[in-house]
Amino acid sequence: MTKLSDLYEREGQSPWMDDLHREWLTGGHLRDLVGEGVRGVTSNPTIFAKAIEDSDVYDEQFRALIGTKTVDEAYWEMAIDDIERALEVLDPVHRSSGGADGFVSLEVAPSLAGDTEGSVAAARSLHERIGRPNLLVKVPGTPAGVPAIRTLFAEGRSVNVTLIFSLDRYDQVMEAYLSGLEAYAAGGATDLSGVHSVASFFVSRVDTEVDRRLEALSGGGDGEGDPSVLALRGKAAVAQAQVAYEHFTKTFRGTRWDALRAKGARVQRPLWASTSTKNPRYPDLLYVETLIGPDTVNTMPQTTLEALLDHGTIARTADADLPGAHRALDDLADAGIDMEEVSAVLEEQGVSAFAKSFDELLQSLSDKANALS
Repeated sequence: MTKLSDLYEREGQSPWMDDLHREWLTGGHLRDLVGEGVRGVTSNPTIFAKAIEDSDVYDEQFRALIGTKTVDEAYWEMAIDDIERALEVLDPVHRSSGGADGFVSLEVAPSLAGDTEGSVAAARSLHERIGRPNLLVKVPGTPAGVPAIRTLFAEGRSVNVTLIFSLDRYDQVMEAYLSGLEAYAAGGATDLSGVHSVASFFVSRVDTEVDRRLEALSGGGDGEGDPSVLALRGKAAVAQAQVAYEHFTKTFRGTRWDALRAKGARVQRPLWASTSTKNPRYPDLLYVETLIGPDTVNTMPQTTLEALLDHGTIARTADADLPGAHRALDDLADAGIDMEEVSAVLEEQGVSAFAKSFDELLQSLSDKANALS
């Protein structure tokens, strides 16, 4: 049976949990997961919506809050309460890793994805309100988000940059990290080791969108379309992520990075997000076993984590066949797939999905508040 400790100790990849429920905090499940080797937690508006709407464990706190706070304020109180408890559970990992791991992420409001100044203000507020060194505030890597994260890095704040779908945007995110650290140092900071970041590169959704396009280009689905085009299904996401890892290894070396590292700077680790397999025809660990490499994170939902523990194979794969990854992307381009267009669609869908979940959650809480009044 696979051990999560092997993933980190042998290959340098941190397994994080892409989920959070209050029952996990009150019942000790998160602590048990950390004992098994989970080294961090990510959350997003959809995860919180599901946690709050599908459970009554928040009702007592919500009832107390709604007497003096708005629904929006009550939501943030409940979410921050969960995050602070999770931060406490992960604190031993943070300490034992010398501050390199043991993080918990909380996302700014989805409505801010197109608002640079609003994102900066919201991230500052969360950092100051929570005030824990193992907090990562999530900011989408949208066109408005990239300048926001640079500002936050220049202030010495730690960020999980989320919703990255393309190589070009990933390069922009890494540049924002480097230039932000340089600005932080230029402002007088002599120790950069307290600034942490992961760049959340989304994986499975890429195949979902590309496969749909390939089937349209081929003239049909299973057994109906051009076999040479259909054979490219399930190739795009892993290939792009592996090339992203190549970009990472090239960026965090050389004279510019060495100057920052001399001041204590830590690499901005690629975090593989959306790693559960959406297509049942594909192996359940397709987006886990193919993306293992040093200085990376894979954040997994419970079912994917259980599959890894049950029958996963741990070996360095993220850069095992980079020529093959480049060929796959070239073949997709030759077939008519525009990956930049794909990424633009996915970014818009991702922002919209989180905003929809957040709006639905607030409406659900409003209905509950009205019922209690």
